[in-house]
Amino acid sequence: MNSWQAANTSPASRDTTVVLSTETETDPLPTAPCSVVWSQGRPYVLEAGAGTLRWVGTDHLGRPLTLTGDELRRRGWTHRRAG
Repeated sequence: MNSWQAANTSPASRDTTVVLSTETETDPLPTAPCSVVWSQGRPYVLEAGAGTLRWVGTDHLGRPLTLTGDELRRRGWTHRRAG
């Protein structure tokens, strides 16, 4: 085994697994009105409207966008702004 092989076979250099944790895996979406979560770099606020709860934010062009809780779960979400 040469020195390059020896340097690249240590447990730290072989471990390439990255585990990303999001609130969608461990926490339910907030239910209090005016709660804020982030999805795909954009904030969404929980609003009550016509007897239903909906998440309101904007799309990539700044247009209003309304999502259900299920849609927000599919898109992924976090309590903190990414990046």
